[in-house]
Amino acid sequence: MHVVIGGASGFLGTALTTHLRGRGHRVTRLVRTGPPGDDTSVWDPAAGRIDQVLVDRADAVVNLSGSSISQWPRTSSRKQEILHSRLTATSTLAKAVAASSTPTVFVSGSGMSWYGTDRGAEVLTESSTPGTGFLADVSHQWEAAAAPAVEAGARTCIVRTSLVLDGNGGMLALMLPVWKLGGGAKLGNGRQYMSFISRHDWVRGVEHLLVNDELSGPFNFAMPVPVTNAEFTDALGDAVHRPTFLAVPSFAVKAALGGLSEDLLGSLRLVPSALTDAGFAFAEPDLPAALATALS
Repeated sequence: MHVVIGGASGFLGTALTTHLRGRGHRVTRLVRTGPPGDDTSVWDPAAGRIDQVLVDRADAVVNLSGSSISQWPRTSSRKQEILHSRLTATSTLAKAVAASSTPTVFVSGSGMSWYGTDRGAEVLTESSTPGTGFLADVSHQWEAAAAPAVEAGARTCIVRTSLVLDGNGGMLALMLPVWKLGGGAKLGNGRQYMSFISRHDWVRGVEHLLVNDELSGPFNFAMPVPVTNAEFTDALGDAVHRPTFLAVPSFAVKAALGGLSEDLLGSLRLVPSALTDAGFAFAEPDLPAALATALS
């Protein structure tokens, strides 16, 4: 397939580009600056500019564009940037797919925050009700921005990504130095659920959506077996051979991190019902396997 990727330079985009090329697919990366090359094309999502001929000739478009949500504090301007970056990129790509003269698959990113911040022990499938809060609102609007592609009849898949595990980036890369020093600790009571997926399975999952013509709609990208914060703390400690007997009370997390504490103390128990029903087989279906791959 010829796949056009927006957000190809990010943590997930670079891995997806490498994976797809290794599997024999052709990838064109959308870039915002510099002259176009054999494998790049310049676009301006804020202005709605993209090479329509490129999209017409592609088999698939993947949208991973958007400012990081991990930076803190989330000021009003920062919140606006998070939302605006997602909506403009998604809208530009969705409209280009809708206007394409040939059938084009559209795979667009979203996040597990579509379900909110804290749903306790509730099992969350793609048919669960939406959540509330800032990040939930961002995800709702983000997914809605793909509507032009859907309404034009393009096969559209929405990827609701959970926490992605890889030793070279993301949350795990930030945590490893602390855990290796023996500072690993559960947060609060440790009973809040954390949903993960290995970066290896994430890129395999996106390819699965691209090549299976019958698939569309939202997909939870999370391991089949979600774990609690306490279980994750112990598993990462075992993986790096360090003790994890420490605990940080909820009030201390809230005092130190303010609003960011909601992301750490909240509970989201995602299961990938649509992905497994679509025949996808996880290479790392549980946390020990995912950590082993991430740290190898």
